Amino acid sequence: MRTHPKHLKRATAAGAIALAAVSLQPAAAHAAPAPTPGGSAHSHVVGGTRADQGEFPFMVRLSMGCGGALYAKDIVLTAAHCVDGSGPDTSITATGGAVDLQDPAGVKANSTQVLQAPGYNGKGKDWALIKLAKPIEQPTLKTADKGTYNKGDFTIAGWGADKEGGDQQRYLLKAAVPFIDDAACQQAYGDSLTPGEEICAGKLDTGGTDTCQGDSGGPMFRKDDAGQWIQVGIVSWGEGCARPGKPGVYTEVSTFAADIAKAVAQLG
Repeated sequence: MRTHPKHLKRATAAGAIALAAVSLQPAAAHAAPAPTPGGSAHSHVVGGTRADQGEFPFMVRLSMGCGGALYAKDIVLTAAHCVDGSGPDTSITATGGAVDLQDPAGVKANSTQVLQAPGYNGKGKDWALIKLAKPIEQPTLKTADKGTYNKGDFTIAGWGADKEGGDQQRYLLKAAVPFIDDAACQQAYGDSLTPGEEICAGKLDTGGTDTCQGDSGGPMFRKDDAGQWIQVGIVSWGEGCARPGKPGVYTEVSTFAADIAKAVAQLG
């Protein structure tokens, strides 16, 4: 996890300081607080609305307080900072097939193995794979293997905080965020950004829409030319949540597409 006090990963860890506001950003890695019904009473959040059942069937909630997407029916693509290295791991539970985390129809599967991006050191390369003990029978999310779709408007979704410092959500929330080029994002974050490995998105001037703590590892996606969802980013970090001038930062999936495919083959 970044050591800068303001540039926080968007995972949820017990005791972690949640500097996020209006967004779908990640949080730290383990012991995420359970979703609370009290946090789910509203039909929308700042910058987000509730997703319909089946709208994003590839979305997965991970028990350590992160999100993810089904790369394959038994493999979840998430963020490197959500896991503790590579190797056998049966401690993670993935929940798929339901926008309501308390829906009994949701499918749960335990992890068997984790593969963290080789060379990950907290800066860039923020991707990881989780192998599941059984498949989650839902559609998978195609990943971009070139930069063609790294532009335009993107969709973000997650069960993370609905505002900076807010509670984790029971219901899946969604929002739209526009692409921000590297030059503008570097003005916001300087050397903390890793151009070529990270892609930025958000409403730069006004803020108000973003990922937040608990959304780490979830996908940022858009429609391809055939009208199918394609993943272009992985929720990684940001300064706070949805602050003006401080966009969300995402792992640039196309940069690592070949590495991810190779890692999937290793997981078998």
